[in-house]
Amino acid sequence: MEGLILFVAAMVVSMTIVPIMIRIAPHVGMVDLPDARKVHSMPIPRVGGIGIVIGALLPIVFWLPFDPLFSSYVFGCLVLLVFGVWDDSCELGHYVKFIGQFLSVIPIVYYADLYVSVLPLIGEISEVTGKIFTVIAIVGMINAINHSDGLDGLAGGMTLMSLVCIAYLFYLADDFQMLLLCLSVMGGIFGFLRFNSHPAKVFMGDGGSQFLGLTLGFLAVYLTQRSNPALSPALPVLFLGLPIVDILAVFYLRISGGMNWFRATRNHVHHRLLDLGFTHYESVIFIYFIQMFLIVSAILFMYEYDALNLSIYFAVTVFVFSCLTFLERKGYKVKRSESASIIDNFINNRLKSRRAFEFVGYYIAGSITLLFLYVSLSSGDFSLDLGYLSAFIITAAVIIYVFCKKYIQLLSKLAIYITAVVIVYLDYLLIKNSGEKIFNLEIIVFVSIGFAIAFLIKFDEGVEFNMSPMDYLVFIIVILAIAVFSTTPDTINYSGSILKLMVLFYGCELIDRKSYKGLNVMAISAFASHLILLSRAVI
Repeated sequence: MEGLILFVAAMVVSMTIVPIMIRIAPHVGMVDLPDARKVHSMPIPRVGGIGIVIGALLPIVFWLPFDPLFSSYVFGCLVLLVFGVWDDSCELGHYVKFIGQFLSVIPIVYYADLYVSVLPLIGEISEVTGKIFTVIAIVGMINAINHSDGLDGLAGGMTLMSLVCIAYLFYLADDFQMLLLCLSVMGGIFGFLRFNSHPAKVFMGDGGSQFLGLTLGFLAVYLTQRSNPALSPALPVLFLGLPIVDILAVFYLRISGGMNWFRATRNHVHHRLLDLGFTHYESVIFIYFIQMFLIVSAILFMYEYDALNLSIYFAVTVFVFSCLTFLERKGYKVKRSESASIIDNFINNRLKSRRAFEFVGYYIAGSITLLFLYVSLSSGDFSLDLGYLSAFIITAAVIIYVFCKKYIQLLSKLAIYITAVVIVYLDYLLIKNSGEKIFNLEIIVFVSIGFAIAFLIKFDEGVEFNMSPMDYLVFIIVILAIAVFSTTPDTINYSGSILKLMVLFYGCELIDRKSYKGLNVMAISAFASHLILLSRAVI
């Protein structure tokens, strides 16, 4: 529960600050202007990092103890925020930025005494060597994330996936303080990504990307050196993923081309994908899936030999960069055809009609409505906390309806999403008590709802619901969560619950956006479900 509170608090703070900073950005010069190296064609505010940092840090400074380690981390984050905002407003030189990066890392290593003492394949190293290596490694991670921030949602999405893995590893180690830190940073990123999905309204800037790099480096060292030393020392290269090899490849290309090491160029992975003809959208998704593969490998092989983990990382990255180089030398460009597939043509010519779309919309709303009512009536015993939650929602609805009706629609939408979470939990209890027959029946219902959602998104031109990289990121995180739960007992129920929640959320959002006249029915069923739960809790 603490983790959920921190996550939501960080997300809310971030989502509140970012729009304010977008309005302020032009007045303080924090706007990213287009040039030949960049992919955007309009000036974009680069102030999102302020929302990420404040959103992530504000909840945890009130929650976690200020010991030397945590104090050093917060100090380092604030130093990078100051230097990052300074750079975003007036373009600092590389050496000044390095001063800020070293100032942020040195207290963590030399004051809090956090450093790498065991290297993969090598074993234990001296304290002096370990501290020097740690400073250089974390500064390198800061720059790796900073350089990966080249497309909308890219740096934030990759960092979010890495944090999911790191949070899970802290959970396994019973290190709940660091787990809370991970969740708070994830909340700050989620709040920012609301405005950074393509086409972005805001960039995170150096203030955000350097903070994310420091956080990942800090957590990776703490995880493997203090929290769970039994983990493979090579594991960080897998869960930190593509940014590490990307920045090394960029430096190699710059040096071999006789260019300045630190002068920005268009030879990052995302630039190379764009030059091959992939769209902004496709490039981000491609990199997400590479990152996901590496992170899933980290989860599956967390206690394996260093050589195996390094071999996996080496094999994946060599394959990716070899393919890029081969395609570039062949002069390959993505060819696009405007012709639709046979299935698309059949649906467009035979099934595509307003009446069909309305029927499918009614089916989604009706199915979710019946699920709400059926599960709330049929589930077994549940925690009394759910009764308190139901009482709160019903009381809020009565108060708002009587005194402030203009907010009843907002409360209705909120109640629908909260009810979806509650119903998935109760459904888990129902299946656990009722057995395989109910499970198979519900699988059919949820799969049919999923196909209905996909049908409307694909073919109803009136639906303003274009799948964005953010949607794919949610999908990837669901896959990561399933991979995580595959290492714990009760796998099927957890994984199924995650997928069901995803179907319900997208179904509710689709009905809300399209207004298929089913939203009010769903809202009524949500309030009715809470009345049922409240009565059952009282009885």
